Amino acid sequence: VSNLRQTRSEENLTRCESQDSKPEINNQNMFIVAGDIRRRLTVSTDIKSSSPTDPEDPSAAALKELWSEKEKRVREISPYGGLANWKLLPVIVKTGDDLRQELLASQLLLTLHSIWMSELVPLKVFPYKILCLSNDAGLIEPVLNTISLHQIKKQNKNSLSVYFEEEFKENTLAEARRNFIESCAAYSLVCYLIQVKDRHNGNILLDNQGNLIHIDFGFILSASPKNLGFESSPFKLTSEMVDVMGGLDSDGFKYFKLLILRGLIASRKHMDRVLSVVQIMQSANSQLPCFRAGATAVIGSLKCRFHLNLTEAQLISLVDNMVESSLHSITTKLYDGFQYYTNGIL
Repeated sequence: VSNLRQTRSEENLTRCESQDSKPEINNQNMFIVAGDIRRRLTVSTDIKSSSPTDPEDPSAAALKELWSEKEKRVREISPYGGLANWKLLPVIVKTGDDLRQELLASQLLLTLHSIWMSELVPLKVFPYKILCLSNDAGLIEPVLNTISLHQIKKQNKNSLSVYFEEEFKENTLAEARRNFIESCAAYSLVCYLIQVKDRHNGNILLDNQGNLIHIDFGFILSASPKNLGFESSPFKLTSEMVDVMGGLDSDGFKYFKLLILRGLIASRKHMDRVLSVVQIMQSANSQLPCFRAGATAVIGSLKCRFHLNLTEAQLISLVDNMVESSLHSITTKLYDGFQYYTNGIL
């Protein structure tokens, strides 16, 4: 009897009551068997990804792995993967950085997204959650199922447009291109309004639906890398991005400019909502780098970028000029070159 009890105690590590909401499994006992844990700990599952392997950067394959695939892979080797309520949660732990500016940018993205939704403007942004734990540490929600433009250029010798066409098959290419245009227009307008800097290709992502997503908002409003203010264009727009849209004479490029115009018109109707977010953050965190120029100057400059004094006809000309100057900006090319030679970012 004692041997039998010892065997059972070794095999049954934990016994718990499952209180799931489904009536058919209420009050059922759940067992975690030691043998199952040992089996799972010895099982290794290969990464299945369409991303080519780079011997110098083995993490590249994991970067493109779908989150659903990653979750399934980790669950298969997890000692507790057999539990019904098992879940894999992604998080980035940041130390040595003040995430309050990231939090401000996230709140501004949420506000602009709400404005565009209410005005029926199909601009797409993807705010991620920020949790500030102290003045130099916090947690960031990763953007799932994405790969940076840097990794795309590193793994593929072809242009971004060729990669885009190869990645998205004929039946999904049109939808992916539309997603790209709508998200690119949204982030272009965001970068202009709140003056987002440090826009190298490591901070711009492409997801598995074709959306272009910007991350890392450490330099906004009056803050810029080394306080040089080198990136002088309204936003980052390259010829490769335009090629994905279909080219300069395409309907996609015209749609891109129309979306920026509609987004700006909608945003200035609700300008006070955007200003309120900045004013609230400034009143409690005036020492942040993004407010280095002073509250009056920062908020005044932000208000000017809504161009309340211009008619809609004048706004059309303004948007055309912003797109033109961004596309041919020499400082954008120089900054990308600087990032390549100093940090290896393509």
